[in-house]
Parts: sequence; C-alpha cells; structure tokens
Amino acid sequence: MLVTGADGFTGVHFVKQAREAGYDVFVFNADLTNPQAVQAQVDAAAPDAVVHLAGISFVGHDKPSAFYDVNVIGTLNLLDALLKLPKPPTRVLLASSANVYGNSEHSPISESQTPAPLNHYAMSKLAMEYLAKTYSDRLPLFFVRPFNYTGPGQVESFVIPKIVSHFKRKARAIELGNLTVEREYNDVRMVTETYLKLLDKAVVGEAYNICSSKTYTLHQVIETLNELTGHQINVVVNPAFVRANELHRLCGDASKLQKIIGIHDPIALKATLRWMLESP
Repeated sequence: MLVTGADGFTGVHFVKQAREAGYDVFVFNADLTNPQAVQAQVDAAAPDAVVHLAGISFVGHDKPSAFYDVNVIGTLNLLDALLKLPKPPTRVLLASSANVYGNSEHSPISESQTPAPLNHYAMSKLAMEYLAKTYSDRLPLFFVRPFNYTGPGQVESFVIPKIVSHFKRKARAIELGNLTVEREYNDVRMVTETYLKLLDKAVVGEAYNICSSKTYTLHQVIETLNELTGHQINVVVNPAFVRANELHRLCGDASKLQKIIGIHDPIALKATLRWMLESP
C-alpha cells in the first residue's frame, strides 16, 4: 500500500492502523508537484492499493495558488504515474473534504447535495474530484469527504487541539469565535478505520461522507474538558475569530457510508478529549 501524506496528522494515525491490520505500507514523500519524482516513487512502490492523504489542508494558507498546485495538479501527477505502472493498483482512495459543500442549508448533508465551496481549499478539493473522475475508467478510484475530526497530533490552528492545549497547561483564559455553532468532532481513529474498510468495499467513482451525524458546540467541548480536568477557564469571544456567514450546524448524513461498511458506533467525544489530554 502506498500512502501519501504519511507524516501528516491523519497519515500518522492511518499508517499505524494499516500496519496493525497487516498492510505493508510504502511511505510516499516525493514532491507531488514534480512529475518525475512522483513517477520514481510510484515505480519503486508498485502498490496494489493507494491512499492519497497529502495536500494543503489549512484553509488560511497564505498562498492561494498552492492549493491548486498541490491538491489538484499534484493529485493528477500521482494518477498519471499510477497509469504508467505495468500493473495498476486495485483500489485508490482520494481524500477530499466536507468543505466542498459550503454553507448548505440542509442538515444532515448527503453526498447528493450540490457542492458550493467558499474558499480556495474547498474549491481545490472539488476541482480535484472532478478532474480525478476522468481517470475512473482506468483506475479504481473513489473519494472520501471527512467532516470535522480531531485527535493527538493535530496542530493548534484547529480549534479542538487549541482548546485542549489551554486546558493541559491550565490557562486562565482562551479566545475563541462563535461558541454556539455545531460541528462534528469525530475521532481520527474512526476516520482512519473507515478508510481501511472502504478500501475493500467502496464503489469506483463514488464519494463518501466520513461522518457520525453527531454534532457538538464549543460550549459542550469546554464543559467536557472542565469535567475531565477539574479546571475552569475563562472564555473570551474575539470578534476577529467570528467568521462572516458561518453555518450554524455542519452535520453529515452517514446513510450511504453505513450501507457500504455497516453501522458503527462513533467514539464518544469525551473519550477523544481524554486521549488528547493524556497524549504527550
């Protein structure tokens, strides 16, 4: 199995789980924007399966063109390299994002919802999906659209690790944005386990929401961390962190996913937060 982005947040957890499941993992670390480097590593791996997790995921990245260079062109370089193998892989997972849906008024959001991306990150992921679909007659690829998830190792530019970090060091106060918006805060272990299951069961060309349909407010997150640590923190709403036109509730419809892999019990937020608190 070839895994791109193996040193990233999701990749580290995925590689660990894949190896524990018995997969022989080839860690891909070539520059995706360099077709020759991509081809060399693909040839060296000659993978039977590919899990493409690499990409620029921070919405606030300061160079918009980089989203398209890496997330779109980089993916196409990878797919072109796979096509040149004497024996193509039997399954290819391409990581997209629930951000492609934008500010949908529907909730929970199903895969049939018309995408309406609102930023370069989301637009680059949607462009990647559309362009990659042109390869689906030659490569057995499919797409995953994860909703919000977290766990140890996620950088503090994301809100849950930021809050956990403040509780870990018993900070007196924290500045946040809108505390009442509802988001799924799934466990990265659920996400990576689902990826492994989909490698065997996904339908070529299809997209799957990776979600639990269970949402939380930041108020609930803070209350749970207070319960786990016994520490009270003063929450200050910083207007600079409040996004314009922010969607009140972002929740995925898991029915399509459940038809493919079966119904699974999501890991409770309290268990995820405890894991993050106890991790170095």
